[in-house]
Amino acid sequence: MLKNVLVAVDSSEFAWRVIEALSHLHLAPNCLVVLAHIVPPPTSEDFVEADVPHTQQEGVPMAVEAESWLDTLSVEIDYPTAQEIVTGDAAEEIVRLAGIHRCELILIGSRGLKGLTRIIQGSVSSQVVADAPCSVYVVRS
Repeated sequence: MLKNVLVAVDSSEFAWRVIEALSHLHLAPNCLVVLAHIVPPPTSEDFVEADVPHTQQEGVPMAVEAESWLDTLSVEIDYPTAQEIVTGDAAEEIVRLAGIHRCELILIGSRGLKGLTRIIQGSVSSQVVADAPCSVYVVRS
């Protein structure tokens, strides 16, 4: 039986399909489900000077939104959960978190990019499959 499972989700509605796939797995009752959300690192265009006035909405950090989203998703999970919100390259951080939590399985969604779009944008799920220290279950759109 699996003891630790990492579920990588973003803030899209597709995350519900990944959570639904988790519900189809037969896990031990005490299996820890680690919900991971990776916030992309800020680009130079996203950088905002501290002394520039902001609206209330601009002041809400992405991590707070991600935490709220993970709270919403965790209600649907019948297992103990932990949340990880980190900033960085999505594939690298997912693999790193799986190693830290000693996960035996990673669940991740795939947008199904094909051709040139996949080459240009890269495929997080493909990179995770290639680099993961454990099995990976890719949920297709």
